[in-house]
Amino acid sequence: MNKPSGRTIALVALAAFAVYLGIYYWPAVEGFLGVLASSLAPIAFGFVLAYPLNILMSFYERHVLPGCKSSLVTRVRPLASLVAAVVTLVGIVAAVVVLVVPQLVDCVRLLAGELPVALSALGSWLEDAGVLTPETIDRASASLEAFDWKTGVSSAASVIMSGVVDVVAGIASGTANFVLAFVFALFVLLSKRRLAAQGSLVLERYLPERALARVRYVLGIADDCFHRFLVGQCTEAVILGVLCAAGMFVLGLPHPMMIGALTAFMALIPIVGALLSGVIGAFLILMESPIQALVFLVFIVVLQQLEGDFIYPHVVGSSIQLPGIWVLAAVTVGGGAFGIVGMFVGVPLAAIAYRLLKNDVHGLTPR
Repeated sequence: MNKPSGRTIALVALAAFAVYLGIYYWPAVEGFLGVLASSLAPIAFGFVLAYPLNILMSFYERHVLPGCKSSLVTRVRPLASLVAAVVTLVGIVAAVVVLVVPQLVDCVRLLAGELPVALSALGSWLEDAGVLTPETIDRASASLEAFDWKTGVSSAASVIMSGVVDVVAGIASGTANFVLAFVFALFVLLSKRRLAAQGSLVLERYLPERALARVRYVLGIADDCFHRFLVGQCTEAVILGVLCAAGMFVLGLPHPMMIGALTAFMALIPIVGALLSGVIGAFLILMESPIQALVFLVFIVVLQQLEGDFIYPHVVGSSIQLPGIWVLAAVTVGGGAFGIVGMFVGVPLAAIAYRLLKNDVHGLTPR
């Protein structure tokens, strides 16, 4: 039996000492890791944002003067494709905002106008039901008179101001991080071929040939699954939005285009997105007609059932080559573990695991 070398013993001792320091000074380590994660968040989000943008960019790269071999076109094509991808994405978001926001503002105004009437009707109903009696009104008045308004208002103002400051700081921080991430994503996309070549050189330098083949194999499957999932998810969202708007036109319900656009946008959240947009749409229609709101609820429940059982598993599931039952299982487990992010990421991760296991069972994994 070979004895461990001095270098191996030194590395093990150093690792054990590092673990000891990490445990003993865990609060400081935790704080450092938190600061590090916060600092790296824009970069990580930039890589995440670059992936869907790269799908649009690659589409335009394939169709912008595809047969031209000019050196000038070759240099300009990535920048032109990136600009077209960003304009397309901004145009889609702007269209959704233009269709949805004005209707939401009108509904809020209608709600604000109807609120005093509703409160008056509620007060009359409480009086008829015997809940509001002269005795209860007198007790409430005595309580209000005994209340220290100066202290209460001061305390409430302090809480409100603290909350406002926190919200403003959060919005400012989030906006700054998003801008940094977006700029970083643009630089990543403009340099994607050079970054890919550099990453390949690093892997070739530090990984043995067998491990390198496996890493490239797994990364290829992961890229294919996420690409197919995003394309399928967008396709399913468009189908669902069109079906929602068309059904509302047929039923004569108000705001079909706005609610259809909202449904398509929310459908990017797997399975439950249509239900969330249905709740919002029902509330908006309720401001105009309770009967139509009830009809819309029945319609959206049927559409949600159709989407969950047929459209989503077949459109998204077939695009990523994952059976429908495992799509539903991935959404359920991912949503239970990590919420909306888990729902969105769970499906492609399940597709990756399914294809890796399937290929390994059939002997297709590189050895």
